[in-house]
Amino acid sequence: MRFLKKYSGPLVMLLIFETIAVTLWLTLDNLFYLFNFSYIGCFLALGLSLYIKKYPHARLVVQFGVGLYMLVYLGLLSRENMQIEGFWYYLFLGVFEAATIHYAVAKIFGPFLFGRGWCGYACWTAMILDLLPYPQPSAPRKKLGFLRYVTFAASLLFVGGLFLLQVPNLEEIMFRSFLIGNLLYYGVGIALALAFRDNRAFCKYLCPVTVFLKPASYFARMRVRVDKDKCVSCGACKRVCPMEVDMTDNSRRRRNGTECILCMKCVDQCPTKALRL
Repeated sequence: MRFLKKYSGPLVMLLIFETIAVTLWLTLDNLFYLFNFSYIGCFLALGLSLYIKKYPHARLVVQFGVGLYMLVYLGLLSRENMQIEGFWYYLFLGVFEAATIHYAVAKIFGPFLFGRGWCGYACWTAMILDLLPYPQPSAPRKKLGFLRYVTFAASLLFVGGLFLLQVPNLEEIMFRSFLIGNLLYYGVGIALALAFRDNRAFCKYLCPVTVFLKPASYFARMRVRVDKDKCVSCGACKRVCPMEVDMTDNSRRRRNGTECILCMKCVDQCPTKALRL
């Protein structure tokens, strides 16, 4: 009983993803979805379990386990464009599979439950950016967030234009755009991190996926909360937060509240244990 209570979080996460896996498998009659979401659910449960065991690199294990699976197996080997262009592509085709299912679960409806958890535990771009030497920003956030809407619109116009012009060989174009897109993401992401001394600069200013993530994340059930009676306003949580979220405010309107990636650094660094998920 003590074991179940201690590891209730990982078990619930595994159950959620197993439910999705079985539902999609039976609904779409495709065994791949059973494997896909079971794999992701197992890695998330493993990472949460390692975090409970206080393993220092628990989140990194999940990032590489899930991120490399999606980048290498789904993207490079299976030739599926899992970036936002792939979502638009399948959406315009009217097909509910691959990228459309991925976006529905991880980036459109999933954030109502786990907020920006995708960004903290599964994004294959962020898994590399988080290895850079600036885990905490060295300067206040710049007012460049509008650029994410530019890249969002550009991705939509790019895929929409291909359909309107009836360009042939769309599958090959989608695969090549996946390759080129990832190279651009990594290149620009690393350049921004070095220029702004902030590993997550790309996530804050340019990533188009956040346009989907932010609205639902406002209502996320899983979020870090503060016990006001224990908080001593030492500022430790603000100093370690890679996304500059004000964790001393429980309001859903707290500063950068929809940016929290559930990395748990604030919880770990709080000297009075005033923060909890």
